[in-house]
Amino acid sequence: MAGQAVTPAAGAATNTDSTAKSVTDAFGLSFESLLKIVLTQLTYQDPLKPMDNYEFVSQLAQFSQIQQGQKTNDSLDTLVRAQATLQATSLLGRRVDIDAGSTTLTGKVKAITFRDGETKLTVETTQGLTINDLSLTSVVQIREGN
Repeated sequence: MAGQAVTPAAGAATNTDSTAKSVTDAFGLSFESLLKIVLTQLTYQDPLKPMDNYEFVSQLAQFSQIQQGQKTNDSLDTLVRAQATLQATSLLGRRVDIDAGSTTLTGKVKAITFRDGETKLTVETTQGLTINDLSLTSVVQIREGN
């Protein structure tokens, strides 16, 4: 479409799906809003200079690619969280070494907490101290329990 700017309609409906939210976060518009823009372009195009079919199909393909990319990202995020959960649960009852600045503490993993998308460990040290809310990244070595 040559020389004509089109803005999305105010109050355009947005999808509550996480994919639509991701697209909205990335581009400021929902997938439905992007489709409304294309339809608005078609509605108000110059009848003597209609939008090229190739251009129209290209825009739809780009919107579809954006949506598929966001769905793939959402699926990968879910997979990574599941993997982190599996890794964390395998630490339960094992001895771990924890980086504590200039020293390393050794203890047994007593509990695992999943909060706000983060995995936290509770470790009882060999000195009898209980350390809560340890990040998984603070573990430097893992050994069998006892």
